[in-house]
Amino acid sequence: MRDRFGRTIDYMRVSVTDRCNLRCTYCMPSVYQPVQHGNILTYEEILRLCRIAVTAGIVKFKVTGGEPLVRKGCTNFISRLKALSGVEQVTLTTNGLLLAGHLDALCAAGVDGINISLDTMSNPEYSEITGYPGNAVETVKKTLKKCIARGLKIKINAVLLSQTFEGISAVAFLAQHMPMDVRFIELMPFFRKGIVPKGVPIEAAIERLRKIWPDLHPINEKRGNGPAQYYAASGLQGRIGFIAAMSHRFCTACNRIRLTSTGMLRPCLFYGKEKDIKTFLRAGCSNEELYRIMRECIEKKPPARIPSSLKNITEPMGMYRIGG
Repeated sequence: MRDRFGRTIDYMRVSVTDRCNLRCTYCMPSVYQPVQHGNILTYEEILRLCRIAVTAGIVKFKVTGGEPLVRKGCTNFISRLKALSGVEQVTLTTNGLLLAGHLDALCAAGVDGINISLDTMSNPEYSEITGYPGNAVETVKKTLKKCIARGLKIKINAVLLSQTFEGISAVAFLAQHMPMDVRFIELMPFFRKGIVPKGVPIEAAIERLRKIWPDLHPINEKRGNGPAQYYAASGLQGRIGFIAAMSHRFCTACNRIRLTSTGMLRPCLFYGKEKDIKTFLRAGCSNEELYRIMRECIEKKPPARIPSSLKNITEPMGMYRIGG
């Protein structure tokens, strides 16, 4: 489907829960009130909306949270979503801490790729950012090796933070040691109340990494559904990607909408305008009526999402409630 600005919308990010086993400073509050279970879409409801989305031309799906693997039955849901007629791709975004125990089920489901959030290779920094007290980095590294051994397509997502900037090369080295892509993402303004982390621009990250890989250069490769610009260098098995979420506008190429765990259709990440499709779903609307609502939401997708000033951003919710 095309929106009113001629963009092809073929990708939907589907949040299955607002809950998470981490409390990242840039995403989720340290103390929060989770959404009541009855206000969360059931898997059957999500699958119905995904079937309708396919008829609207959306054929690629990303399963997100919160942390999606904390919701019971997530891997079975992924299997059912992958099996829907017309679905071309289903991928998963996770922090990786629970992933090892679900690899058999995900491989059986035919998951097309897994994005793993990992901002640092330092356990103390990881704990400072996420509130997780254990040796999370070692846990994720072991799981990465298992994923690669199974032939899974893996991407690492690392938010560029001033507190971890000195160690971004250690994260980037994952693309040298294993055939996976590492993507660095500019910090977006979804913060805990009273806590404002400091981000780092893409250009600074590129400059630092070129001290290790002097031939690091941009390449014209499409390696996913997002707006990352990928770079290659000799010695790298994978690619290093950069998502300039704040410093560069890529709205003209945006191809996505979002379905939150509470049944809100969001045509744009940064602004609070959304459509409560859950109310219509639970009121007994037909598939034709739900299709019309979804189509109208896509057609009203705004031309741009990044305002000139952070104070103009109208989205008050944390990323964990939106769906990554």
